[in-house]
Amino acid sequence: MVTTPGIKFLHSTMQKISVVIICRNEETEIGRCLQSLNGLTDDIVVLDNGSTDGTKEIVRKMGGHLVEESWEGFGKTKNKATKFAKYDWVLNLDADESVDEELKKSLINLSLIDEEEVFEIKFKNFFGKKYLRFGEWGGDKHVRVFNRNKVNWNEAKVHEVLLFSPGIKVKKLKGYILHYTVETVAEFADKVIKYALLSAEKYAEQGKKSSWFKINIAPSFTFLKYYIFKLGFLDGRKGFICAKMTSYYTFLKYARLLELNEKTQKNHPL
Repeated sequence: MVTTPGIKFLHSTMQKISVVIICRNEETEIGRCLQSLNGLTDDIVVLDNGSTDGTKEIVRKMGGHLVEESWEGFGKTKNKATKFAKYDWVLNLDADESVDEELKKSLINLSLIDEEEVFEIKFKNFFGKKYLRFGEWGGDKHVRVFNRNKVNWNEAKVHEVLLFSPGIKVKKLKGYILHYTVETVAEFADKVIKYALLSAEKYAEQGKKSSWFKINIAPSFTFLKYYIFKLGFLDGRKGFICAKMTSYYTFLKYARLLELNEKTQKNHPL
């Protein structure tokens, strides 16, 4: 493990909150993310798990606290990164996410007194330069600010979630996280394949089963849900592509899961 201390900025409005980011080969995204955090905090932890492009150099240049660690799946790696934070209050971001000015003001003005509070933030998701207002990504919101003494991630390899103990109160923040999800269809396809295969492995480990119905019917329902019922068609061509990609994700996930189910059955017959 290698750590590189970040540059410490002093400013009266700096918030006692640590921003925690995990990344790999994000040279096209990480600079925009870090730039959006200027003036918010003096502690930005970036855990890099093997970048071979210019990601690490950009983090160092822009004053992030660079930590180099191995990859252990999304949940475990995020928890590992959180341990390097200077403050107990954490804002979790991905490298392709930025905070807008309204959200930055909201974060700076937070009292951060009650450790049992967590804060939910609205998202604006982009496909290239297109802001997707509908479909799967429309109205997106997630809890991203929490106190690590009370809340942390589960250990899921993919689609990790925060674990809340009884008594945790969810508050809403003004402003948006700007999520630049993908630039091109090719990039989108790569992500769909990666996450579908990881999700299939996660399901297999949990003992979940696939079936002919899930492979053949579930993808069609997924498309209808996001393109028709959630009005994805109002996002035009990009909305159609998103719905089709999510449909393909569903197909690939269950097709791979069936393969893993059959492998398990072969290795452990009744």
